[in-house]
Amino acid sequence: MTRALSRDRMTASDEALIRTLYEEHGRALLAYATRLTGDRAAAEDVVQETLIRAWRHSEALVSGKGSVRGWLLTVARNIITDRIRAREARPKEVAETPISAVESDHADSVVDSMVVMEALDQLSGDHRDVLVEVYFRDRSVGEAAKALGVPPGTVKSRSHYALRALRDMFRSREVVLKEAAG
Repeated sequence: MTRALSRDRMTASDEALIRTLYEEHGRALLAYATRLTGDRAAAEDVVQETLIRAWRHSEALVSGKGSVRGWLLTVARNIITDRIRAREARPKEVAETPISAVESDHADSVVDSMVVMEALDQLSGDHRDVLVEVYFRDRSVGEAAKALGVPPGTVKSRSHYALRALRDMFRSREVVLKEAAG
């Protein structure tokens, strides 16, 4: 009990011990911790925690058993290992979505889908089938040709003419909308 009370107050000799430890081993501890963590700020925290533990267990340092630097490096490594284990034990943190980044109304995408589907319905069956295979089912020309039972050259030409027809439909629709608005 008296030992616990004496540890609550740092004496001049304790302060001198920590200062000496830091002066003699601080750079090596920091370099070691930085190499293990890859983060200078985290390494500084590890060095600080290591020195606190050295203060709490000063009898281990002055007992003459083993190297003081070895003891300090072992404590630093253990602190880093404990932090890694603690971080891995918790679920991964997910960044908060800022309130200002609210998605816009999905109505535009619904309208766009409806317009595309309506335009596809106006194409011939062969042209529509090619576009569905190539763009909606994400098939290559060869895969689409095999699925449709036509040569690859036919898939290429039908997709070319189908896209041209869609482009013409959208241009004429745009003209009609501009005239109606104007």
